[in-house]
Amino acid sequence: MVKTTLSIDGMMCGMCESHVNDTVRQHFSVKKVTSSHAKGICEIISEAAPDESALREAIDATGYKVTDITSAPFEKKRFSLFGR
Repeated sequence: MVKTTLSIDGMMCGMCESHVNDTVRQHFSVKKVTSSHAKGICEIISEAAPDESALREAIDATGYKVTDITSAPFEKKRFSLFGR
């Protein structure tokens, strides 16, 4: 699993977050996508890192501007009553 974090300019409200999330879901195979207009970021969890140029192109087409993309390995945290 990979966590891809996008820095995005232009998101002003919850509806902007929805537009970005919907665009990502429509163009890429993802497990989870969340955006925050207050932080100016979008986080994507997927099996493999999405193509960066296609990601920029899809989001830029909605009127928002991708300023940075970073990807890192992601491991789902498991709940444990025993603190392991």
